[in-house]
Amino acid sequence: MLDHARPLLISLMLLAAVSLALALATGSIGMSLPELWAVLTGAETGTSRTLIMELRLPRAVGAFAVGGMLAVAGALMQVLLHNPLADPYILGISGGAAVAALGVMLLGLGDGWVMGGAFLGALGSMLLVFGIARGRGSWSPLRLLLTGIVIAAGWGALISFILTISPERSLRGMLFWLMGDLSHIGVPWPGLIVLTLGLLASLPLARSLNVLARGELQAGALGVPVERLRLAVYVLASLLTATAVTLAGTVAFVGLIVPHALRLLGGHDHRLLLPASALLGGALLVLADTAARTLFAPQQLPVGVVTALVGVPAFLYLLHRKT
Repeated sequence: MLDHARPLLISLMLLAAVSLALALATGSIGMSLPELWAVLTGAETGTSRTLIMELRLPRAVGAFAVGGMLAVAGALMQVLLHNPLADPYILGISGGAAVAALGVMLLGLGDGWVMGGAFLGALGSMLLVFGIARGRGSWSPLRLLLTGIVIAAGWGALISFILTISPERSLRGMLFWLMGDLSHIGVPWPGLIVLTLGLLASLPLARSLNVLARGELQAGALGVPVERLRLAVYVLASLLTATAVTLAGTVAFVGLIVPHALRLLGGHDHRLLLPASALLGGALLVLADTAARTLFAPQQLPVGVVTALVGVPAFLYLLHRKT
């Protein structure tokens, strides 16, 4: 791996640790680092421990997992589609999840049903997009991209229809879910497990991804099984996105700006880019969620609003630097 990989990864690990500590210590009841350490080591067993272990820790870990999954999925989508503007939601996966989740909310079912419906909707959309893009023959990045955009537009129309016919008492919860909401993450470990497994599955593909990024003809000439690699990348990115959307709804810009920022720091090698994306994406979403629940406390903002407010100027800056 590149010489600067270790310092960059260590720096990102420190950033992730700081973001998690800040998320645990910040809130309606502030907590000093010694108090936080006492809770985490078991020395404190009172109300503070309940606050940290049952409320803030699951949410912070869940935010880290969602941010990491979106960033890794974004890096994979960008090389798959040969499009630096690709993000995890570009192929309509989030739209399928949203339609299913909003339909469950419209029926008045609980959070568990919402999460299950979102995941099934995301998987169904993934299979639909891939099936139509492939058709009776082979598929190309352009065909996949165009199919995903059209399917996403269809999901958008259905989302508008569901919001239009929904009763007012349900609209706030629906809109919060659509804009990104981490408040319902009670058990974050499945997301962390999916992030870990997705990263472990994608790292063996890193060398081939480096070649694929230079062009499919060159990759094929060098012996890379392009069709099989594209399918593996599509499935991995889709599953990571489906899990992230299931846990947190639609969180914009994380999967778009994180890979760009890391490439500007010299992280073009996917052996570095993928783990670095997981760390930076996770830290970024933890910080955004901390801001979302504390800036206007006791009222909470959807975390997707914060990431969009930060992501738009950040992306414009990165685009200006690149050009």
